[in-house]
Amino acid sequence: MRDLPTGEDKVRAVRAMFDAIAPRYDLLNRILTFGMDVGWRRTTVRQLGLEPGSLVLDLACGTGDLCRDLAAAGLRAVGFDLSAGMLAAARTDAPLVLADVLTLPVAAASADGVTCGFALRNVADLGAFFTELGRRGGRIGLLEVAEPRWRPARAVHGFYFRRVVPVVGGILSDRAAYRYLPASTAYLPEPDEMLAMLGAAGFPDSRRRLLGMGAAQLIVGTRS
Repeated sequence: MRDLPTGEDKVRAVRAMFDAIAPRYDLLNRILTFGMDVGWRRTTVRQLGLEPGSLVLDLACGTGDLCRDLAAAGLRAVGFDLSAGMLAAARTDAPLVLADVLTLPVAAASADGVTCGFALRNVADLGAFFTELGRRGGRIGLLEVAEPRWRPARAVHGFYFRRVVPVVGGILSDRAAYRYLPASTAYLPEPDEMLAMLGAAGFPDSRRRLLGMGAAQLIVGTRS
């Protein structure tokens, strides 16, 4: 993780970066994933398996994509994000809260589920984040980028993610930000280690599946 920020430096850098790219964040997501991110979020909501009316906290909610999908499924969503710029650009009727997801301003065991889309690598302390999830109780649906298992697909994906994404991001938004986003995958533990961390945080049944031919991963689990 050479040259990548850590601790409070990371918090400040991530907040500033997302404030800067908020106006075109949704557009870039659709372009860079060829629209597949829409289906990935809907899969996340389905895999929660919660009854209509259940309360779900969407952490690092950004512009509210997951909040909208949760609402469409009849769930009650509340979004939390560190970036005021992202919340200002949000397109959702769900309540939104400016907050650090490592110290949520909500009571323990207050929600039926928690979601997080493409932000595990952006928190300052992933272990602390998983512990925070464990305090909330219920189901989790964590969506994040991944690498395909098949070697040829992994090579193509790596070239696209690390070479093409920064160029397109630079043309339409901020080149430095879209260089950081692929590089930030270095913050993610190996899959088995991440599942073990979740088990230690109170989600022993956590399981992982790949989406989009391996370009994304979804982890779901239930608080024991």
